Amino acid sequence: MQRLYDFLRRHPTWVDSFWAVFLFGITGVSLVQTVNNPPHREPVASVLIALVLCLVVALRRRMPERMLVVAATMGVVQLVFDVPAMAANFAMLVIIYTVAADGARWASRFALAGGLVAAPLAQLRWPEPNTSAVGHLAVTIFMIVPFALAWVLGDSIRTRRAYLAQLEERAARLEKERAAQSKVAVAAERARIARELHDVVAHNVSVMVVQADGAAYVLDAAPDQARKALETISGTGRQALAEMRRLLGVLRTGEHEESGEYVPQPDVGQLDELIEQVRTAGLPVDYKVEGTPRPLPSGVELTAYRIVQEALTNTRKHGGPNAGASVRLVYFDDGLGLLVEDDGKGAPHELYEDGGPDGQGHGLIGMRERIGMVGGTLDAGPRPGGGFRISALLPLKPAH
Repeated sequence: MQRLYDFLRRHPTWVDSFWAVFLFGITGVSLVQTVNNPPHREPVASVLIALVLCLVVALRRRMPERMLVVAATMGVVQLVFDVPAMAANFAMLVIIYTVAADGARWASRFALAGGLVAAPLAQLRWPEPNTSAVGHLAVTIFMIVPFALAWVLGDSIRTRRAYLAQLEERAARLEKERAAQSKVAVAAERARIARELHDVVAHNVSVMVVQADGAAYVLDAAPDQARKALETISGTGRQALAEMRRLLGVLRTGEHEESGEYVPQPDVGQLDELIEQVRTAGLPVDYKVEGTPRPLPSGVELTAYRIVQEALTNTRKHGGPNAGASVRLVYFDDGLGLLVEDDGKGAPHELYEDGGPDGQGHGLIGMRERIGMVGGTLDAGPRPGGGFRISALLPLKPAH
């Protein structure tokens, strides 16, 4: 049964043709009865008109506008050749409904107008005998109602289809927007992880390189210092691996829970450890905190930690062998201030301006991206008296 239903849905003209044959059969029976009860006017014309009107029903969904014109023409022919209304005229109701539902707008309006004037014209052409003027008016109104209902039903179907199509279009658009937002979120997450990896690897590997060079230099002359440097390298490597596991855990949800390992993301409270690690690596750092320390949003804490980490890493890279640095952390009422300065030779100009044509300078670019995400400001550049300065202000309220 379902196959038959699907077949009929795929071939609507066959269904319409069946009803057209059925309508022609009913019309034929009524015409035969009329012929057997004379007088009868124009039997041949009646059969031809009935045949054409049934053809209108068969082809109504394939060419609705053309069939409407054909049906209207048949109505005019009936009036001219004095062929009274018959069962085949039901095709006019069918075609009015069809063009109201599926046809062009002009065809829908034409069908409505034709349906409203068809009944009055028929009443004038074939008036009911022995009926008063009020009776003629009542009959006319009664005959108009089916045409009006056919058009209203078709137009409501058109409106419903348009509404459903709009809902489908909106759903498709929302689906595309969700897909686009998902892609943006994935890209943002990848960028965030890339920044985190850069900060972790750049800082810890820089410390390890410095300690390895120092250990190689004093390996023969001072084995104890070499051993201490190797221990620092080992600890720094473990710290780097732990932070990288935390970042990779973002990509593989639940892995840290299963393994029982979890490393919290860095915050301002861990700056003491960071600076002590940098001092151990051979860079003198003066660290001061001004204002009243208090809990900060996690995004601000992580941003502040990474800025100090990247700034001190850049000092080791570009400051020279005798460089020193200072870090100032200032708690304001509505923000957190950071000032990191060194007295070294400073980074080349192209690194802190545009990132450099050779792809270097990603650390400062990452700083600007991080600070932009929390709505802060960054000023990075050489100091007037030599060295390099990084100044940042992080608001304690989310940026709008």
